[in-house]
Amino acid sequence: MTTLEIWTLRQQAMTAPIVPGYGVEALDGSIGKIDESSNDVGSSFVIVDTGPWIFGKKVMLPAGVIGSVDPQEEKVYVNRTKEQIKDAPEFDPAQTSDSTYHDTLGSYYGPGGAGWRDW
Repeated sequence: MTTLEIWTLRQQAMTAPIVPGYGVEALDGSIGKIDESSNDVGSSFVIVDTGPWIFGKKVMLPAGVIGSVDPQEEKVYVNRTKEQIKDAPEFDPAQTSDSTYHDTLGSYYGPGGAGWRDW
């Protein structure tokens, strides 16, 4: 997976829409709920409100970490652990479209990054 691919929704996750309010499940448990999402080509992402899990913070996850969406359960499953998500670069809502911020997150979650894990 290249850094650009980390911002592209995987084929297996494209079967259902990603809806605000859906729960988000990491490999080792729940991390919060979808606050917003973007389906922009080459820069798709979700913003997750972690609630009390990491002190009410929000995190931005590139679409490439989404493994599947279950509309019946209203859950989005991501291929990262809670710790990997907690240790990600801090979310800044003013930077959701910033290419430097995308590069930083892409390096973290993508190949060779601290959060990378292949399917």
